Amino acid sequence: MNNNQMPAGDILGASLPHISGNFGNIFHSDNYDHYRSAVKETLDLVGTFLHRNDKPFSGIEAKEMKGMVQQIDLNQKLSSYQELLQEVDTIYVKHATAFHLPQYVAHLNCPIVIPALAGEILVSAINSSQDTYDQSAGGTFMERKLIDWTAEQLGYSAETSDGVFTAGGSQSNLMGLVMMRDCFSQKRYNHNIKLDGLPQEAGRFRIFVSDKSHFSNLKNASIMGLGEKCIVKVPTDERFCMDISLLKKYIKREEQLGNIPIGIVATAGTTDFGNVDPLEDIANIAEQYNIWMHVDAAYGCALLLSEKYRHLLNGIERADSVTIDYHKSFFQPISSSAFIVKNKRELRILKHHADYLNPAEMDEEEIPAQINKSIIQSTRRFDALKLWFTLRMMGKEQLSEYTDTVIDLTKDVASMINENADFELLSDTDLSVLVFRYIRTDIEDLNALNQYIKMKLFYSGEVLVASTKVDGNFYLKFTFLNPITTTEDVHQILNKIKAHGEDFSTAN
Repeated sequence: MNNNQMPAGDILGASLPHISGNFGNIFHSDNYDHYRSAVKETLDLVGTFLHRNDKPFSGIEAKEMKGMVQQIDLNQKLSSYQELLQEVDTIYVKHATAFHLPQYVAHLNCPIVIPALAGEILVSAINSSQDTYDQSAGGTFMERKLIDWTAEQLGYSAETSDGVFTAGGSQSNLMGLVMMRDCFSQKRYNHNIKLDGLPQEAGRFRIFVSDKSHFSNLKNASIMGLGEKCIVKVPTDERFCMDISLLKKYIKREEQLGNIPIGIVATAGTTDFGNVDPLEDIANIAEQYNIWMHVDAAYGCALLLSEKYRHLLNGIERADSVTIDYHKSFFQPISSSAFIVKNKRELRILKHHADYLNPAEMDEEEIPAQINKSIIQSTRRFDALKLWFTLRMMGKEQLSEYTDTVIDLTKDVASMINENADFELLSDTDLSVLVFRYIRTDIEDLNALNQYIKMKLFYSGEVLVASTKVDGNFYLKFTFLNPITTTEDVHQILNKIKAHGEDFSTAN
């Protein structure tokens, strides 16, 4: 080594500025030991959460939980991470819902995979913002690569499609409806809503959804200034999928009333029943009327991973746009979602320029800006990195195995319920949701019976199931997203339901 040269480590150390003053909590090379220690102690609490919990919920009542949190004085700082973690354990971790346990069969909360959690460390620590290239660099192209990959799974061309990661399915659905509205106005009336606001005809715009579609359609229509009246709910068939014959009738009826169909939202995996609307038939009708087709596949996107069940999404490749929720069906931590559009030129309708972010003169090919595709987020986390970690460590095939396992389990459980005279199954499912109720011939009010069962399970914390109402009647609901769950686990859950159901008369 030349006498004038320094070892590589010394060169690196010499090139870094050192922090002076009371800034030991800033994420910086000088404070790495502090960061590492804090993460290690927090990781120990995560381990406690995993090993301590043998049921999905503590059963604590909201009133008690509120009182525990309210007594904390946020103006008084704590003296150590040990003290902090003890406090957080008391008011949060001990009572946090354990989605990873097989006794959790309630909502669309998936267990998460370890590679994604590893990615989360980098996402939070480096804290890139995905709105512009100068804040993200490689993250920009990694996100775009994952959007292209997802588009290919849908059957789109990566060359002509595009999209962006979002905060969740409701936001993606909002983007779908905005695109539907604005593209229709541009093509039909040469009217630019972004510049000129809603056209006079907007009060007569109509969007068709099934009566089992996600509630975000109504909220989004309100946000867009169209009002909930623009959402036309089409009745469903015996499997709770959009009735195609009625869709045609409803479109004709609205036209006869002087209203203007602008698009259809198909649901690929309803929240309550997990069934997929007839996508090919809906695509035919959308093409016939030359209107936009958006598919809400926030839940059903799991089928993209499966060779065994992928056919249930046939026709999705004909949609103009699709909602994807990786944090429902790709085993990702919240949040991780995307909005995908078939024709990337359509996304230009969302673009706004800001001189400090994406000035109009900037060459998008040379310096890409993801903010051009985002509707309501400027600063945006690099959530795509978690999916990148997952695919690179696990591959599509292992994710597919998880998905197939969950769907196969659901089919087995459906048979178990159908064969048990104590239960009534309302419908089969394309995915992994079963709506059912416990029945007793000596009890007239089955709604009260099943409400009682749900609350007893909830406050015992031993099992968490969901519920819904169909035609005014109260039903229990299983949502399976955990490939670890077995038929024996579900058998035990059904026995607990039955045991509480047998106690109903005594308790009432």
